[in-house]
Amino acid sequence: MSFDVLIIGAGAAGLSCALVLGSAKNKPFAKDKKIGIIAHQKSSHLQTALFNNVLGLKPGTLGKDILNEGLQQLTDLYPHVTQIDSEKVTQIDKSYGDFKVTTNKGEYLSKIVVIAVGYTSLFTINGLENYIEPHPRAAVEKDRIWLKNTDHLIEENLYVAGTLAGWRSQFAIASGSGAHVATDILTLWNGGKHTKVHDKVIV
Repeated sequence: MSFDVLIIGAGAAGLSCALVLGSAKNKPFAKDKKIGIIAHQKSSHLQTALFNNVLGLKPGTLGKDILNEGLQQLTDLYPHVTQIDSEKVTQIDKSYGDFKVTTNKGEYLSKIVVIAVGYTSLFTINGLENYIEPHPRAAVEKDRIWLKNTDHLIEENLYVAGTLAGWRSQFAIASGSGAHVATDILTLWNGGKHTKVHDKVIV
């Protein structure tokens, strides 16, 4: 299966990226793009999160509920985004100008890849070893990592979002990082013209 963009990870950053990309489906430059997300969530820190300090979320909201509801929101609003469940990415390689993403169950090709998994030292995606460095915004004793990047871009068409991009582990920051990457990709598809997607109330 081939994609124009494949997101790896469905935590705060990955889901935010998928929702923004999916919402651009009616834009001429995005309407024919194939978008996918490998929805591996077991290692997401949202599984144990409790939110009382996030704008727009009811105090007491559980991270595990956001994970489930986020996937359902993606299904309901943007069903053209392919969700790949119960697979874990093991390797990323270049393949004739695209990226070959290998999981424990299969292989996918994509022009653009967004890596949006957690920032623990247990990171196990082969092919990215040269980009791994100690996390610049986490306590040393926590042994966190990041994938070295410039403004979310690791190399051409390879992005990283969320805590693995070097940001702090704060829900709003991770979500914003994913949305940032999505708008960068939309801008790329739109010929370099800065692009964002807003829904508005019609009055």
